[in-house]
Amino acid sequence: MTSLTLDAAEKILDAAHQRAQAIGKAVSVAVVDAGGFPIAIRRPDGARPLTPDIARAKAYTAAIMQRPGTMLKKWQESQPVFFSQLSQLPGAAMPIMATEGSVTIKKDGEIIGGLGIAGGTAAEDQQIAEDVLKSLGYELEFAAWGVAGGRN
Repeated sequence: MTSLTLDAAEKILDAAHQRAQAIGKAVSVAVVDAGGFPIAIRRPDGARPLTPDIARAKAYTAAIMQRPGTMLKKWQESQPVFFSQLSQLPGAAMPIMATEGSVTIKKDGEIIGGLGIAGGTAAEDQQIAEDVLKSLGYELEFAAWGVAGGRN
């Protein structure tokens, strides 16, 4: 079983902040383990105060739902009541945010955590997350859920 270490989380944070600086953005970055528990969260100078909480909720969503937020958006749009209730479950530690900048961390075919980026535009948050994970050797391919005849 692969796990996401503090060292690996810090490398993700460092790479994300470097990428964000390159495009002139101050973004908060959160990395959680497969259970959605925080490993590392960083808010740089200039990032808006709420962005660490948003980044953590995005990372949490990607980890516990085991899919990136962009894959969850259509499901959320088709079943808004179901999605609104997910955050109300007794075991839910954070809101479920099916949005850009919420990317599942996957290594060797195993889901090991979630990455949340908050502070840029939706497209910027997503691009930073994908660029960073790809550059560090994480997988970005996930099977679709709810496909007729496919596995869920």
